[in-house]
Amino acid sequence: MPSTSIRWGLAALLAIASFHASAQQAQPPGPGTAATDTPATTLEPIALAAPDAAAVTVPSAPDAWGGPRTGQEATLSDRVVEYRIQATLDPVKHTIDGRQQLTWRNRSDRPVDAVYLHLYLNAFSGPGSTFFTEMRKLRSGFRSGVDMDEGDWGYIELKTVEQAGAPVEWTFVQPDNGPATDRTVVRLDLPQPVAPGASTTLDIDFFDQLPRVTARTGYYGSFHLVAQWFPKIAVLELPGERGATAPRWNAHEFHLHSEFYADFGLYDVTLTVPKGYTVGATGKLQGAPVANGDMVSHRYVQGDVHDFAWTADDRYAKPLTGTFRRADGREVDVRVLFHPEYASNAQPVLQATLDSLKYFGETLGPYPYDTVTAVVPPYNAAEAGGMEYPTFFTASSYDEVRPGTLQRYLLDFVTIHEFGHGYFYGILGSNEFEEPWLDEGLNEFWNQRMLVAAGDQAINPIPPWLRRLGVNVSISPVEQHRLGAGLDEPFDGLGQNAWNRYSSGSYGTVYSRTAVLMTDLESRLGSELLERAFRTYYQRWKFRHPGSADLREVLAEVSGQRELVEGLFARHVYDASLVSDRVVSLHSQEVLPQPGLVQFKGRRVELTAADLDKAVADHRTAWKKAHPDAKDGVGAFPYRTQVVLRREGAAVPQTVRVDFADGSHQLRRWQGDDDWARFEFITPARAVSARIDGANAIHLDADKLDDSRTLEPDGRASRRWSADFAALLQSFYVLLVAL
Repeated sequence: MPSTSIRWGLAALLAIASFHASAQQAQPPGPGTAATDTPATTLEPIALAAPDAAAVTVPSAPDAWGGPRTGQEATLSDRVVEYRIQATLDPVKHTIDGRQQLTWRNRSDRPVDAVYLHLYLNAFSGPGSTFFTEMRKLRSGFRSGVDMDEGDWGYIELKTVEQAGAPVEWTFVQPDNGPATDRTVVRLDLPQPVAPGASTTLDIDFFDQLPRVTARTGYYGSFHLVAQWFPKIAVLELPGERGATAPRWNAHEFHLHSEFYADFGLYDVTLTVPKGYTVGATGKLQGAPVANGDMVSHRYVQGDVHDFAWTADDRYAKPLTGTFRRADGREVDVRVLFHPEYASNAQPVLQATLDSLKYFGETLGPYPYDTVTAVVPPYNAAEAGGMEYPTFFTASSYDEVRPGTLQRYLLDFVTIHEFGHGYFYGILGSNEFEEPWLDEGLNEFWNQRMLVAAGDQAINPIPPWLRRLGVNVSISPVEQHRLGAGLDEPFDGLGQNAWNRYSSGSYGTVYSRTAVLMTDLESRLGSELLERAFRTYYQRWKFRHPGSADLREVLAEVSGQRELVEGLFARHVYDASLVSDRVVSLHSQEVLPQPGLVQFKGRRVELTAADLDKAVADHRTAWKKAHPDAKDGVGAFPYRTQVVLRREGAAVPQTVRVDFADGSHQLRRWQGDDDWARFEFITPARAVSARIDGANAIHLDADKLDDSRTLEPDGRASRRWSADFAALLQSFYVLLVAL
């Protein structure tokens, strides 16, 4: 066995050689292929989506993705792909041997002789991947920042690819101009082009080495969460779909913060694991598992989804199950997988899932599948938590989940959040690479609405022992999102893609800032109208991959307020605009006669200060005698009140309200985009306070503390600062676990 110094020397030489090789060969061929320097393409190549592709500004065509799904079609989606996979897990080596038949239909009007596959698992193969390169560049970990250690790496290997028995050559590509060492996207050059409207089947043998659980996938001990694990074909978008003007392949590298986008189709997957292992997966189990010696095969089938994930462990306790009955009588089977150390988490996760089925079904549309499987990750596998797949998601896990505790709130919230992805990411099929706000942000907003509708108006992040000392903080879901949204410094438009961001923190604000934007819109439109618009959006675009412009058009159409909707999208989706209006000053003083020359009976008469002082005093005495019960601030002379407002950032419609000592108030509208405004009032009573956004409808304003001023000191602001600080910490933690 070589000495330590020799092993280090070999490792260094290998690393240097690998670096030079990657620098010289940007697109190395796949192993075991006869790849040539020139791709074997004779047809005009189909372009890839741009490396900086982001929120779509052009609405999709009415017939995009096969047109609206009315429910009268044979399938829920216009199925483009079919996956038939056989996979065998080695739980000791944490490997998977897989065989896959991938059938893909060419929806375009031209022959296709090259297709692209995602090999997501290669993101965890080493420091040369786009994933780890961006982690270094942004100086940010993924969630808990678990470092990869010796033996923790993972990868996916294409062993053979055939089309109708003929070998297929492949080449690794970097569509987003990532490092040449990234292996998460591969181009297959087909021996037989696929004619317009025709289908082809690719036979693929592949091998997975799972990583130590990180970034949504991997193992810890006997626990296996198997996600991003099979070769998945990219999406061929057609003209009129998400802004495309010509056929294009939408294939992006696996970035640090990006998630996924794929065609709807049928999955028929057989999972073979050792006896004694409990399995959970996307879809519905087909019959009883079949034993063969020491191994057992479980077959799951699910149509009209765009991904498949699964879990296997011999430490799972007996699953907790429940049933949800839809309004049409159809039943949905709910299953919660958990480990003994987190048995207390199972019932809350089950109940939150059942509650979510009811709320999302009533407000958006009925859940279309027969199953939901929720997984509570075991101890030391937190990075597997808080992730969504069709009909299958992972929640979080906590030691203490008594009602009323912060941990219970977080467990409920993450469960609702991951289930909700089944609508915005799953059924709607949003492109999480290019438009993450359509999934993460809209889902976060709908989660907030569900909590408020359920009466969960506030949380208390203070531990019980501090509460007993009188320390208390109450934070509403809306306040959580406002304080976690980075409203005072919005670096990136909400519609920016997942990887071209100022920082990891800026990406993180997609969640909360979208929720604030939609809360702002709901305050202006009304809850009933906004909910009707979202229901229309869901019904019109389910199973069809809508873009940002498609949501914009539905909101404008249903609300009838196109100018409002388009303005919000222009400022906050396609751009990043600060909203910061404040009351700069409030002054209210008596209007008294002033000394000087006046006209009296045709002559100039000088009024001296002494004359006026006596006249004012006499008038005050007479007035007080006539008004013995007058309130403080109401007197013999009128008051002149002046309010000065200041604007930094985008213009929003504001109403300033001034309250007076006699109980009256006056309103003024601040229109236009002036940087400041001054309003003056002459009234019988002194002003007490001035406030903008009295209806609390402008939730995008960076600082609500400066929305008002009083003439007397108001201690409420100082009390709110402590609440704001606690809420900020809470918002960050919710964001961290819900990614």
